[in-house]
Amino acid sequence: MPAKYSHVKKRPAVPKKTPSSSGSHAHTNAEPHQPNPQVDKSLYKATPAEAQLERTIARIILIRFEQDIVRLFSTHLSCVALLHLPTFVLRCVTVGGPSWVAANTDSDEIKDFFRGAIAMDLRQAGDRVATKSVLWTYTALRHFAKSNGVPICQRRGLHSHHLLPHYAALKAHLDTLEAQHPPPFAKPPHLGPMSEGIRALEKTCETKYGKGPDWRLRVREGYDRACATLWDVAREFDVRGYGLVLREKLTSNWCDCGCSTDHLGEVCEKTVRMEEEESGVRPGKEREWDGRGSGVSGWGTEEEENMWEVDFDFANSDSEAKHDPAECDMTVAELIEWRYLRAEREKEQGNIAFKKGEFAGAIERYRNAYRIEPELPRYQLNIAAACLKMNDYVEAEKACDLALGQHRSVKGYWRRAQARKAQGRIEDALKDLRDVLRLQPSNAEAMAEIMNLCPPGPLAEHEPAASSSIASSSSQPSSSSSSSKKPPAPSAFSSWIPTVKPPKPLPFPRTKTDDRKLKVSSIPITVDIPDNLPFFSSDSGVESKNKRPPSSSFSGYTIPQTFSYPCWERYMVQKISD
Repeated sequence: MPAKYSHVKKRPAVPKKTPSSSGSHAHTNAEPHQPNPQVDKSLYKATPAEAQLERTIARIILIRFEQDIVRLFSTHLSCVALLHLPTFVLRCVTVGGPSWVAANTDSDEIKDFFRGAIAMDLRQAGDRVATKSVLWTYTALRHFAKSNGVPICQRRGLHSHHLLPHYAALKAHLDTLEAQHPPPFAKPPHLGPMSEGIRALEKTCETKYGKGPDWRLRVREGYDRACATLWDVAREFDVRGYGLVLREKLTSNWCDCGCSTDHLGEVCEKTVRMEEEESGVRPGKEREWDGRGSGVSGWGTEEEENMWEVDFDFANSDSEAKHDPAECDMTVAELIEWRYLRAEREKEQGNIAFKKGEFAGAIERYRNAYRIEPELPRYQLNIAAACLKMNDYVEAEKACDLALGQHRSVKGYWRRAQARKAQGRIEDALKDLRDVLRLQPSNAEAMAEIMNLCPPGPLAEHEPAASSSIASSSSQPSSSSSSSKKPPAPSAFSSWIPTVKPPKPLPFPRTKTDDRKLKVSSIPITVDIPDNLPFFSSDSGVESKNKRPPSSSFSGYTIPQTFSYPCWERYMVQKISD
């Protein structure tokens, strides 16, 4: 496992539970009791009013879950900026000079490294935030119920049908949540400046550059710009594409028997009461039923938990893990990493098939990888590439849609543009190419493709400079564009070139070393894989998402497997040219 999770403790084996006889919606931790039509909603389907209430509760949980991911991951990124960016800047200035980061912070090299590390961290968002978020939302519903005189069962918590008289208030709160814009990743306002990171960076640089003032300004500027780039890259990711396990439960498998909060209460009620007994009720919870004490934007306290650094060792509830103690010797954090390694193995097999021209086989392998690890968009981009080779443009576009729903990437927009162009949807393709240039203004292929797709005509008079520069770097429009559907305003392709904000000028003159080409690359990890693991064999199929290694049948032989693992701890900075 990567060093990040080397400290995680092994959790004890989960005892085998006796199945309950009360049906698929059984309350497994409740004592035996006589059926009560006012309580046991699992005995029949919900009424239309109850079903409407259930969907409202599910939607509230989902939106607040998205807000919690943003809030907690933003805290994590602040820790990254404070703890890891000083090291990154130091490694870059050691190879490229004291002002290299400040001069190149908008380069694709730095942004791509940030994108890879953020994607690997964010893929854990659903697993790490879901339990806490559901607990917080249940607490919110519970305080709302208490403020309206709704009884709370000490043993089984809040019951859905008790909230029916207050449906209007719940629906009004949902309307308020849905009216808000999707929350962006941003530095939490209650966290202080990055002073500690700057001090640590300057202290280390003193041993290399001495106590002179010239390098200090350059290094500080590089660190500040690297922090700004980190947040810019984070905002390329869409939080609504993550937390797919909980999202699926809330949108497709939500309880329809009218007892959703009964199930939440079974899990959460005991925890809520224990926390209130130990630490009391957090100020504000008595008045604000959203449960966070500081509005829907978050707790707003300095004690905000960075869930990406804590031990991740809660008991797994998957049915396949409940019955075999031999399979319960891995923590959830370790299972996440095994899941990634399995997905990468499938992707590598897909790459081999792709290079051989076996695109159908490659697609199947890439889909296997996505089933195992659905919170990494790159597997869908691989599917799109193979579909384009097979001229299956509809499936290629669908794959790009899924990938772009998680991360607005250059590859995603480019491949979707190719799929849309092949379908004759030229205007949609041009929009995607425009988005490519927003993310990567220097992309010459996108500029040339825009020129090829736009029909010939006089250039716009109000943009002569931009048009002439583009024309000098591109070829004549292709004949294929004349037979396709044309955009409504074909007079000038320059109108499809987005206006990009120029980079902030440096507060000091550039130096020769600022033009050096550096390469930031992740250090691969090598893992010894037991040779009898079916999901690492060349003909492996797709098994359950959290399938564990069958340790009881380990033969003693291992096979070293090397994987790329972008992260903030394992990377190197190399000079490739002066």
